[in-house]
Amino acid sequence: MLNVRFWHADSMRVNRALLAGLLVVVLWASAFPAIRVAAPALGVIGLSFARLAVAAVALLIVAVVVKARFPRREDLGWIAACGFFGMAVYQLLLNWGELYVPAGTASIIVAAAPLVSVVVARVLFSERISPVTVVGSVIALAGVALVCLARAGVSLSAAVWIVVAAMVVQGIYHPLQRPLLKRYTSIEVACYAMIAGTIMTLPLVPFDIDALLTGGLAPWLAAIYLGLLPSAAGFVLWAYAVARMPVAVSTSLLYLVPPVAVLIAWVWLGELPILSELLGGLVVVAGVITISQVPRILARTKARREVRGSIAAE
Repeated sequence: MLNVRFWHADSMRVNRALLAGLLVVVLWASAFPAIRVAAPALGVIGLSFARLAVAAVALLIVAVVVKARFPRREDLGWIAACGFFGMAVYQLLLNWGELYVPAGTASIIVAAAPLVSVVVARVLFSERISPVTVVGSVIALAGVALVCLARAGVSLSAAVWIVVAAMVVQGIYHPLQRPLLKRYTSIEVACYAMIAGTIMTLPLVPFDIDALLTGGLAPWLAAIYLGLLPSAAGFVLWAYAVARMPVAVSTSLLYLVPPVAVLIAWVWLGELPILSELLGGLVVVAGVITISQVPRILARTKARREVRGSIAAE
């Protein structure tokens, strides 16, 4: 009976982390079309700073309410790395790339970030890469490739490579949170990284100050939305999910962002999805299910066999 209770409690904990990760998927998917609305008017640097600043202020307010701790001096290096890769550089590169690359296509390219995360986690933290992760990643990347090929009008131009660079730095960022999440809450980690990214972007603001002052209402509303939901709420929820799931499992959820982003871009911007894009999205989902669910199914099956074996032995 005790074993059943412990299993149930652990299952609930994992399910909450999974729900948090899925909500992040929706928020981050909506960010791609929002960037397409805001970046041309506010500028690459202007939007990056506005989004980070809004998110940093929101997280600071939350941090005060929950009485968040100041970071320790020895953790400032990890915080700076998270702010650099996950906030400042990622925002600048993605905003720049999306001036020329459709929102859905950009989300597809960024979907490859989990593969970078798995490699970084392996190098820095010796996290094991299971055969299931390899198989699921191959399936998901096949879906990503299918969607990329569907966009025949988007060649491997400089803009595409800029988005590829954004994907790489995003993939580096995800596992860099793990040492911090062992000592701090998800809100604290997101707050530290967001403030670090804002500070790093601040010196570049004069290059886009005119665009910030004359950007217009709709772009500013999109920027505020990006700061409050995909950034502030999204990174807190993401830190919560990453702290409670292996990197390979949590980052595999990000493969779901492209099909959701394609759908949102269709509704919001009128970027009509192509049939092969939709098929690719289904393949991506299949890869995610393989990575995130197959290990749990195998573990449960093994546990049941062990219980049956012990009962038979008695």
